[in-house]
Amino acid sequence: MATGAPKAGAPAPAASLVIFGGAGDLSRRLLMPAIVNLTRDGLIGDDLDILIVSHGEGSDKAIRKQLTEHLALKDKGIKAAWKKREPRIRYFQGAFDQRADFERLADTLKRADNIAFYLASAASFFAPIAENLAAVGLLKEEGGFRRLVIEKPFGHDLASAQALNRTLLAAMDERQIFRIDHFLGKETVQNILTTRFGNAFFEAVWNARYIDYVEISAAETVDVGTRGGFYDATGALRDMVPNHLFQLLAMIGMEAPNSFDAEAVRDEKAKLLQAVRIPTKAEARREAVRGQYGAGRIGDTKIGAYHQAAKVAPDSATETYVALKLMVDSWRWAGVPFYLRTGKAMAARATEIVLHFKPIPLTLFRDVDVGGLPPNRLTIRIQPDEGICLDFVAKKPGPVVDTAPVRMRFAYADAFNLPPSTGYESLIYDMLIGDPALFQRADMVERGWAIVQPILDHWAKGGAPEPYDPGSQGPEAADALLARDGHGWTPVA
Repeated sequence: MATGAPKAGAPAPAASLVIFGGAGDLSRRLLMPAIVNLTRDGLIGDDLDILIVSHGEGSDKAIRKQLTEHLALKDKGIKAAWKKREPRIRYFQGAFDQRADFERLADTLKRADNIAFYLASAASFFAPIAENLAAVGLLKEEGGFRRLVIEKPFGHDLASAQALNRTLLAAMDERQIFRIDHFLGKETVQNILTTRFGNAFFEAVWNARYIDYVEISAAETVDVGTRGGFYDATGALRDMVPNHLFQLLAMIGMEAPNSFDAEAVRDEKAKLLQAVRIPTKAEARREAVRGQYGAGRIGDTKIGAYHQAAKVAPDSATETYVALKLMVDSWRWAGVPFYLRTGKAMAARATEIVLHFKPIPLTLFRDVDVGGLPPNRLTIRIQPDEGICLDFVAKKPGPVVDTAPVRMRFAYADAFNLPPSTGYESLIYDMLIGDPALFQRADMVERGWAIVQPILDHWAKGGAPEPYDPGSQGPEAADALLARDGHGWTPVA
C-alpha cells in the first residue's frame, strides 16, 4: 500500500501513541483533530491509547481539555468520535533528556505491544529522545512494532542532517523511522502520481521533448508573526526547500515505479533527487535569489518590516523569500530548468506546480496576425482551491482565424465531497499501518541538504537579501532569474 494506491480502509491495529511535546501547538492544532477525524471515519478504533509526554505539571483531565481547543465539537460526528477518544488519553510528566524519566516511561508502557513515538518537540530534543528510548529498551521490537515519527527540521544543513541520521540509525532500523512532511498528506500532492501514471495523454508528454520549464511555488500572505525567533535562525530556504519543495520536485520528476509498493515509490524519488545537479559555486551565486520583505500593506492589513518583528535581529540577513534554478541530469529532463520559489508576505497564498509546454511552430499561422500563440500550461494547484488546470488556445468565433487563450479546470471540491482535514490524517494512518511511502528516508533527506548546501555556504559569506514589498510577487532579482532564460513566473494569485 503506498502513494496513489487505494487504502484497504481497515482500522489501524491496536497501539499506544506516545506524543513527546503533545501539549504544544502542533498537537492541539493538527494532530488531535486528525486523530479524531480518523476515529470518526473508523480508521482508528477504540484500541488506540494516547500518552502525552511533557515536562510541565499536568493531569489527564487538564490535557484532555487542552486538546479540545481546535476540535469542531458542534459537529455530531466529531463529538461522538471525541467521546470515544477522550477516555484513552493520559498525561505523563517527564523531561526529554533525563534517563530516569524514560525508565518510568518504560514501566508505564510495559504492557503495550505496538508503540509509536511521535516527536512533536523542539528539534534539539530529537537525538536525546531517540537515545533515551533505545537505552531503556523501548525501541526493541519483541512481539509488536516500535516506530519513531519525526517532524521537520531534519537538521539545519548537510552535516547536522547526517549527524541526526547517524544517531537515529544507531538506535533503530531505518524501517522504524517515519520522517513526516505534512505537505505529502495533502490530497492533491498524493494525486500527482495518479495524474501522471494513470492517464496516458499526460505521461506521453511528461518529458523534455514537450516541456519547456517547470515552476514549483509555495507562496504565503502571512508574515513571520510570533515565530521570529525560530524563523531568524532558519530562513525560507531551510524551512521549505530541502523538504516540502523537493518532495514536490521528486513526485513531478520521478520515473514510474514498478509498483505502488512503498519502497518502489521511495526508490524512484531518491533517484530523481540524485539526478538533481548540485550547484557549483558560480551557480550558487548566480542562480539562487534571496529576498526579505519590508514594511507595507497586504489589502487592509499593515505589515511591519521583517527586521522589526519580535526576536528578529535588527540587522538580520535572514531570507523570507528564496527562488532558485535547478537542473535534473536525466534522460527525461535533460535541458529542462526547474524553478523553485517560496516566500512570506506575498500577493496571495498559493502552492502550485506549473508545467510550461514548448511553443508550437508558427509556420501554419504565418499569414495570420495571431499575436504569438501562448504556450500550453498544466497547473497542479496544491492549496488552496485544489485542482488541475490546462491552458491552451482555441479559435475565436467568426470568419477570421484568430486565437484566444482558454482554460479547462478540474476542482476537487466540485468532483468530490471533501470533509475538513488537517492534512495529517493519511500520514498518521499510514504510520500506524506501517506504510512508509509518504515519508522520507535518510538518503533522501541527506541528498536534499547536499543540493542546497552550496547556496547556504555562499550566503554565509555575507551580503543582504533583496528587499520586496508585502503583497508583491517577490524581489525583482527573482524575475531576472527566469528572464535570463527567456521565461517568466506565473503570477501567484
